[in-house]
Amino acid sequence: MKKFNFRKVLDGLTAASPVGSSGSGSGAGGGSVHPGGTAGTAGTPREEIQETLTSDYFQICKTVRHGFPYLPTALAFDPVQKILAIGTRTGAIRILGRPGVDCYCQHESGAAVLQLQFLINEGALVSACADDALHLWNLRQKRPAVLHSLKFNRERITYCHLPFQSKWLYVGTERGNTHIVNIESFILSGYVIMWNKAIELSTKTHPGPVVHLSDSPRDEGKLLIGYENGTIVFWDLRSKRADLRAYYDEAIHSVAWHHEGKQFMCSHSDGSLTLWNLKSPNRPFQTTIPHGKIQRDGKKPESCKPILKVEYKTCKNSEPFVIFSGGLSYDKPCRRPSLTIMHGKAITVLEMDHPIVDFLTLCETPYPNEFQEPYAVVVLLEKDLIVVDLTQSNFPIFENPYPIDIHESPVTCTEYFADCPPDLIPVLYSVGAKHKKQGYSNKEWPIIGGAWNLGAQTFPEIIITGHADGSVKFWDASAITLQMLYKLKTSKVFEKQKVGEGKATAEIVEEDPFAVQMMYWCPESRIFCVAGVSAYVIIYRFSKHEVNTEIASLEVRLQCEVEDIITPEPETNPPFPDSSSQLPSLKSLSGSTNTVACEGMMKDSIPCLNVKARPVRMPPGYQADLIIQLVWVDGEPPQQITSLAVNSAYGLVAFGNCNGLAIVDFMQKTVLLSMGTLDLYGSSDPYQRQPRSPRKSRQFAAGLTELSDSPVSLELERCKSPTSDHVNGHCTSPTSQSCSSGKRLSSADVLRANRRGPGRPPFRKAQSAACMEISLPVTTEENRESSFSRSRSSSVSSIDRDSKEAITALYFMESFARKNDSAVSSCLWVGTGLGMVIILSLNLPASDDLRQSEPVMVSPSGTVLTMKGAVLTFACLDCMGTLTHQPYEVWRDPYSADDGDKTRKRKLVMQSPSSSQDMGDHQFAVICSEKQAKVFSLPSQTCLYVHNITETSFLLRADVVTLCNSVCLACFCANGHIMTLSLPSLRPLLDINYLPVTDMRIARTFCFTNEGQALYLSSPTEIQRLTYSQEMCDNLQDMLGDLFTPVETPEAQNRGFLKGLFGGSGQAFDREELFGEATAGKASRSLAQHIPGSGGIEGVRGAAGGVIGDLTRARIALDERGQKLGELDERTASMMASAEAFSKHAHEVMLKYKDKKWYQF
Repeated sequence: MKKFNFRKVLDGLTAASPVGSSGSGSGAGGGSVHPGGTAGTAGTPREEIQETLTSDYFQICKTVRHGFPYLPTALAFDPVQKILAIGTRTGAIRILGRPGVDCYCQHESGAAVLQLQFLINEGALVSACADDALHLWNLRQKRPAVLHSLKFNRERITYCHLPFQSKWLYVGTERGNTHIVNIESFILSGYVIMWNKAIELSTKTHPGPVVHLSDSPRDEGKLLIGYENGTIVFWDLRSKRADLRAYYDEAIHSVAWHHEGKQFMCSHSDGSLTLWNLKSPNRPFQTTIPHGKIQRDGKKPESCKPILKVEYKTCKNSEPFVIFSGGLSYDKPCRRPSLTIMHGKAITVLEMDHPIVDFLTLCETPYPNEFQEPYAVVVLLEKDLIVVDLTQSNFPIFENPYPIDIHESPVTCTEYFADCPPDLIPVLYSVGAKHKKQGYSNKEWPIIGGAWNLGAQTFPEIIITGHADGSVKFWDASAITLQMLYKLKTSKVFEKQKVGEGKATAEIVEEDPFAVQMMYWCPESRIFCVAGVSAYVIIYRFSKHEVNTEIASLEVRLQCEVEDIITPEPETNPPFPDSSSQLPSLKSLSGSTNTVACEGMMKDSIPCLNVKARPVRMPPGYQADLIIQLVWVDGEPPQQITSLAVNSAYGLVAFGNCNGLAIVDFMQKTVLLSMGTLDLYGSSDPYQRQPRSPRKSRQFAAGLTELSDSPVSLELERCKSPTSDHVNGHCTSPTSQSCSSGKRLSSADVLRANRRGPGRPPFRKAQSAACMEISLPVTTEENRESSFSRSRSSSVSSIDRDSKEAITALYFMESFARKNDSAVSSCLWVGTGLGMVIILSLNLPASDDLRQSEPVMVSPSGTVLTMKGAVLTFACLDCMGTLTHQPYEVWRDPYSADDGDKTRKRKLVMQSPSSSQDMGDHQFAVICSEKQAKVFSLPSQTCLYVHNITETSFLLRADVVTLCNSVCLACFCANGHIMTLSLPSLRPLLDINYLPVTDMRIARTFCFTNEGQALYLSSPTEIQRLTYSQEMCDNLQDMLGDLFTPVETPEAQNRGFLKGLFGGSGQAFDREELFGEATAGKASRSLAQHIPGSGGIEGVRGAAGGVIGDLTRARIALDERGQKLGELDERTASMMASAEAFSKHAHEVMLKYKDKKWYQF
């Protein structure tokens, strides 16, 4: 535990923390930055702050990945362990078992996964990749690792097959050859089936790549090889020749055996299925085109789309199942992808929402020569995973327990809350459970492999995702799992847009007008707020009761108006032509009063979307309380919202964009403030302004009804400067009177003079547009990515600079608004895109009884602080360095059945530091911008610490979080670095180059939370969670699920004497003897290269540290020892069998040649 004495730090602050250009001036009425030498003049703290966090507390580690595997390509299932593996185009493998068992691993090469094969009940997996490499994964550890790799140099892998309980893997190639790999050593056998030996000598054409390999269920010594051009070869592995060959004039896509090994079925490119008998291979004994139309003249049915895969599964007590994908008729181009199930004479077509990538039939037995008894089909789609129940005649699907529907609509924003109130998860689940879909199979989910327990570190965690269709999903993320709790559809409060009306409406976004852009949640008060891409804010309250009510709505004018656009001089052209051209410049006061009025009819004072006017039924859960919409102004659309904050104790919501700031009282349903950014700074004497309504002398009667204005005042308003349009001063209730037009113009002149005078700080050079680019909607991804790499600090014209000073951060807190304050008061801290921090004072009614009737007063405090770069986040620490929670109202159901004074009374938790202390520095304000972090002492406004985080890049996210009962600042930089700084001293504790930002999705969704947790959207369909806590890294092994659990392999059925005598080959097939080096020799070294993997070392390394590491190492050692003992037993048995066979053969030879003379040999 290290103690930090402020006196010592302040003495050496100049040398330790160079302020640089950030200390270039002070705001109007406030001490923005003081050089280190003068920081101590405001007085020193009474007590020493004990900072307990050191660098030993931090370590970056990925924990778990949730969601649907992005761009899936392959599927495999272990029928004994009952775990499922999915390979992807990006080289990832996801292994799924029972809920909670979900493992993600990645090939280092990043090559697409072509095929996956489990070593059934062995705790291993073989992957074949597009870079012609085979990999053996060890699944007996919680973090699977590659044991061996084999890279083919001269041939391309097309198909692999691993027989059950075999250690020899058959590998087919593009050239048509078949190689054999020893799974234990991952070395090629010298045994090769060359394509020219497999086909007939008279064949003049190449058969094409190998598309299928499988051993006969009847005889393991026979291998069925399917070639793309329609050739099928039944290869005798012992005699090294083809037993039979079959030819079909359509390309083969897949082959499936009947379990008796006498018949097999092929699927073809013309939509046909052919059934072949080994006794008559000249032609198929049955050919069907299941979806082809039967011709009247008896000709062959017309061809259909290719059947990409077929499976032929037998049942003991019913007809066999034939299941295939594809094969639909060409005359129905709009039909969706489908899976066809043929059972006896019944044909069922299951239509899918997405293209089918692969499917597998789950059977009761792993043995291929027994009745298969299929019970389910796993269907892997491009964007979904479904499991069909085959045991019921209507083939229902199982309810999927995995969180694979994160991407149901594209994710646009995320929020993460760790250590939230424990009652929230069951409450959200109870209201969300009522919306469960019906019609699922009543059987248990069949993929139940692995083992999982809660682990030692459990605290309530909730992830909230906002989506492009306006939906919001709440997820239970406790104990590194993910389960959906509740879904909220924000679009339900708006009228649906009719098709074809897009041009005539006031929409500003053509696609996804309801996309969620920003969310704010107060878990304690259960107030939830959403900002949409169409420039609206919706406030939700939580209730357990269903209500039917009208939705209150407000409209806010917050817009820069254009009259005479002043063109900047050539040398000051902005370097952001794309973004700046979309933003209106400030108009000149010299323009004619008739300029706007004569432009005819244009969109003005209309919102982008229409709120439902009729009463709306709201089910239990989150219910809309108020909708606030920004409106069009003189043909200019409202700009999208860049910052949002809500406070339940104050009853206020604040939001801003590139034009200015709006504050709304959601208890009285009134607009308190609607003001341009420049007006927020105030003049040198802000208290002389007269209070007036923020809405251009338009008032709300009873908070909602709009009154008309005289034409003269409206015309005068239209020709005025947008920033002086709403005079910054006290903005009160809707009953306040507006001042005359003449006064407004004169005050505007004064304000403009003040803004251009020496009172304004010379900070305009540091232009930053991070918030502008990052908060753009999903539909402008290309624009954002192109502007993302441009210069972040540039000299632009004053006109464009002023019009682009966006509000980037908002924070309600009990704080000292001015230097001479002796007690804390309600404040709103406002951060802008140019690094300015403005403190607004909030004067709330003294008693709760007056809150619904008395107006809330908003006034500028005169305090302005400066930062370098756009402001990202605020936080407040008390005099002991403890994080001060924002005030909140304790939740109570707004529609509770209990009546009386007790239920009506609001219960507020202010949690402000004691104001009974003497004058001094009672608080620390933490402010972080794109470039630097500062800690100010309040009320003296002394800059105690400053840390320049980055010069060459910029921060995308910064959050003040708690960890190990202490507090720190966590930052994510655009160059991929994750950093943590101590508070309040801003010492660097962690700086790791974790992940370069390759696209805007990561920038838009990255967020930190308490207890060392963070997340981001790693792909359009997956959430990656990580931890920056050393303790969490140490305990991670205990929290992860086990993929492999000891399970007895089921015994093979007794085939009976007669079946064993006549049903198949009596000879035992010894692959070791046939494929081993002694018989087959060595393969060519240039054909493939063996690469040893890291194997179990990674698992040990991941669990290293303390007792957990020792236990893990011991567990792996025991596993390996058991494995080796098992192998030794197998080898001993094999040697004994070989010795017996040798003895038998030797005796036979002796008897054969005993009585022969030497010349008879």
